[in-house]
Amino acid sequence: MNPDFIKYQAQTSPYPLGMEVSHAIGSYIFDTNNKKYLDFVAGVSACTLGHQNKRVNDAIKDQLDKYSHVMVYGEYSQSPAVEYCKLMASLLPAPLDKTYLVNSGTEAIEGALKLARRTTGRSQLISCHNAYHGNTMGSMSVMGFEERKQVFRPLIPDVDFITFNNETDLQKITTKTAGIILETIQGGAGFIEPHNDFLKKVRARCTEVGAIMILDEIQPGFGRTGTLFGFQNYDVVPDIVVMGKGMGGGMPVGAFTASSAMMDLLSENPKLGHITTFGGHPVIASACLATLKELTETNLMPDALEKEKLFRSLLVHPLIQEIRGKGLMLAAMTASADITNEVILKCQDRGLILFWLLFEGCAIRITPPLTISEEEIREGCAIILEVMNEVMI
Repeated sequence: MNPDFIKYQAQTSPYPLGMEVSHAIGSYIFDTNNKKYLDFVAGVSACTLGHQNKRVNDAIKDQLDKYSHVMVYGEYSQSPAVEYCKLMASLLPAPLDKTYLVNSGTEAIEGALKLARRTTGRSQLISCHNAYHGNTMGSMSVMGFEERKQVFRPLIPDVDFITFNNETDLQKITTKTAGIILETIQGGAGFIEPHNDFLKKVRARCTEVGAIMILDEIQPGFGRTGTLFGFQNYDVVPDIVVMGKGMGGGMPVGAFTASSAMMDLLSENPKLGHITTFGGHPVIASACLATLKELTETNLMPDALEKEKLFRSLLVHPLIQEIRGKGLMLAAMTASADITNEVILKCQDRGLILFWLLFEGCAIRITPPLTISEEEIREGCAIILEVMNEVMI
């Protein structure tokens, strides 16, 4: 491990993996010793089209030759951002027709929470236990994992929590509620899908009491579950959809989309209700546009469901208790965090990148690029099974 990495770059944990990256292409990352690693994580679901995708790279280079940052967000018309938002509106169900571009998923969450309060004039926010929506102060306030946020209190007041898939808890959504925020599929909690029309029942309750329904699509979005957004699998339309991660094909970006009637409220009373300098950056927007066009002009999204079937057929082992998730947002569950840790670390030694989930220690994250091939899936799964056989001994 490069000692300067530890000495000069702030860390998020005492035990980073520390691989020193040389280059990456397609489904592979190479270290400075030219060792090749098959990537089953895709930058934690961010590298939708793999590494160094030509269409994305060409769009970035082309835009760099025209102009980069020229003005704070929302003042100048810059064609990559305009074209992106127009295409997004054409792909989303009504009334989701206006998009606010920001720099990251957590910033998009902040904007969505503010918009819910601005629209309703109410203050209460509701989230789920074991939810993760980002790590800035507002996003942390709706994080449902006290251990990770206690030392940063006080956070935003008037936040309550329900249990995902618990219909009885929906009575907590009342005429005092500004908005409820849910991950379409709970990520950090263990890739938990909604059951028994839970999201439709949340939608009905929000409509009944006039609360805003916010769906966090930062992980499920952009084809990972077989449709452009995860909520399209569950016959529901939120008031606000939040996106990030896979949106930029590996570039840093986030956004939230709502109706024009709602979104326009951020421009007056007060003006500058939400503002960002670099949101809608033309180079980033060009990468987003290229990613979105590639997803919608190819079979990558429906193919994710076929690749899920292949993963499930191959990953059969006594150490795997179940596989959660949908499409290429999968978690192989073991009996203990110790087994999961050992498998992940040994697989990296064998040239396969796996990763953890935030709150569920037994989960092995499998979120490869949507461009991963059948041959690469078989290659990686063979490594997992080989390592698990050794762990069992």
